[in-house]
Amino acid sequence: MLGRVLVQLIVVVTGLLLLSTALFVGRDRLRETRGAWRHRVRAAAPITVVLASALLLNSVARQVGPELSWMIDWNLTWAIYDLEGQFIVWLQAQATPAVTAYFSFIYIYGYVFLLAFPVVAYFALSETRQLRELLTAYTLNYTIGLAVYVFVIAYGPRNMMPELVDALLYDTYPQYQHLTRQVNRNTNVFPSLHTSLAATVSILAYRTRAYYPMWNVVAAVLGLSVAISTMYLGIHWAIDVLAGVVLAYLSVELAGILVGRWSISSWVNGRVPSLRTLRRR
Repeated sequence: MLGRVLVQLIVVVTGLLLLSTALFVGRDRLRETRGAWRHRVRAAAPITVVLASALLLNSVARQVGPELSWMIDWNLTWAIYDLEGQFIVWLQAQATPAVTAYFSFIYIYGYVFLLAFPVVAYFALSETRQLRELLTAYTLNYTIGLAVYVFVIAYGPRNMMPELVDALLYDTYPQYQHLTRQVNRNTNVFPSLHTSLAATVSILAYRTRAYYPMWNVVAAVLGLSVAISTMYLGIHWAIDVLAGVVLAYLSVELAGILVGRWSISSWVNGRVPSLRTLRRR
């Protein structure tokens, strides 16, 4: 079942990527990219390796993180509920089959597409800074989010109030459980990484609107839809979503500072001669 869901996800997202590349990137940029892709790959390779390492660490931490969290035992679930009350219950009271279908599609397919397309779009730009900032911001989101997950225990609305909050995603599309179970833990809801990564893309789309003006609009709509979907489907509290937006802004700002002032490639190139000098001595 998991394999079938993954194939379906790949097919849908690939179709969306091809369509969006044709609409937003265009032939001229694609033609230019064919002759410059090696330089762009080299420029983005160091931060890509760092991002891959962060994702690998994240997958390992999902196995051991909950044990560390319970050792620290900082459970914010009731504190969040006391602040927020039954907002999610009210939100789900507005549910209709069509709205549920839309937000379920957005949560699974729209989210993956939203994260994947900017990599393609920024890779097609002659200046690699936008791509490097994007990948750096992704890395910071995962790294900071993982650290918070280790320290903070928080159950989502559908786990805390199963009698009041419906698991709309799984009630409507039970096959998605096989996919989300691989990347989610019940105690890891604060902050919402779905929201933080979607907001990261939306912020960067706004800042690069001179290159892709229509993508700025699409990213804003999709980013807002992802944030709402996490609450509508009973997965996250509104406070998780607000924390995710803060994390996104922080990650984008830090990414701009790091990419502008510090280069992994320069550090590596600077270290290699130093190592050779030591060997000669």
